[in-house]
Amino acid sequence: IREDGMPGGRNKSIGPVQISDEEIERIMSGQEFKDEANMAEHTWGNNGDSDHSSPGNGVSDGNQPSPASTLSSNRSAELNGYTAALREQYIGSAVAQHYQFLPHLFGYAAQPRSLYPQSHTLISQLVAAEELAPLGTPMLIEDGYRVTQVELFALLCRLADELLFRQISWIKKLPFFCELSIEDYTRLLSATWQELILLACLTVYSAQILGDLANVTDKYTPSDHELQGFSEDGMEVMEKLIYLFRKFHQLKVSNEEYACMKAINFLNQDIRGLTNVTQLEQLNKRYWYVCQDYTEYKYPHQPKRFPEIMMCLPEIRCIAGKLVNVPLEQLPLLFKAVLHSCKSSLNTYRSNSSPSVTKGSAPAN
Repeated sequence: IREDGMPGGRNKSIGPVQISDEEIERIMSGQEFKDEANMAEHTWGNNGDSDHSSPGNGVSDGNQPSPASTLSSNRSAELNGYTAALREQYIGSAVAQHYQFLPHLFGYAAQPRSLYPQSHTLISQLVAAEELAPLGTPMLIEDGYRVTQVELFALLCRLADELLFRQISWIKKLPFFCELSIEDYTRLLSATWQELILLACLTVYSAQILGDLANVTDKYTPSDHELQGFSEDGMEVMEKLIYLFRKFHQLKVSNEEYACMKAINFLNQDIRGLTNVTQLEQLNKRYWYVCQDYTEYKYPHQPKRFPEIMMCLPEIRCIAGKLVNVPLEQLPLLFKAVLHSCKSSLNTYRSNSSPSVTKGSAPAN
């Protein structure tokens, strides 16, 4: 973060962050987490220099996602070799010998069973840490009002600020908060905040994003100059975001799955500068197994559901990394295009899903 409060590096981000030098120092030193009384007055910023790899190649470098949470080939082979004893260590329950990691890869459905007690406890704790209430940023526009590019950009910045604040509050409520240092939490959030925000918008806040925010973007008409200046990178991000919104709409990720996905994505032991990598890896595996246990218990007839939702994480990281590098002036047009396409698809889906009404023929005169 630069002294003027803008993200550093390539100077690309969701938007400007209104934050003083003193507050920057408090956040980056970890003091922000220790001061409950002043929490509501602060926001978070971060540079966008992470080199996010494509989800297609499964390669990660630097501040990249944990292999345990991306189903990369090397970690998949490693996890497939874990014994029931190790699984018991992570979720605290004995496991039958036939219950192997990722049984979906062998093409058969898991048998109906009970959720392991420890998994239920851990998931309940994760969900309790979430702020699931609707976003408080005002997004209601009176009919007939034309939203300008500057106004829409300012709204996007306010939404980003609120979402960032919710992530900071979430960290303090995590069941494993005392198991890692404040410094490690600072590094983790600095590296993953954009991914956490995107995941939240695709899941728990999707109805509000595709509803209230889409209604605002509908009232914004880009100029010819904006349309002509939209970059190829912006087009790529737009297509990938539309794809992700549609994919998550089909998956209908539950709050429990969302909470697990978020924790797994956040607990990334590959981030540089962490002081307790071993503990971080143990936590990552714990919630990986818990998420698998829950999906197999809740959706026994969807044997591929767990790998499908886990494979969404590298896609989110890839798109989040590209999104923060889109020029700021192109963000209003980008969000308008994405939300318009997703909203249209959703309306079409609802129309096709509604029961058809057969009208009788008009009476003869």
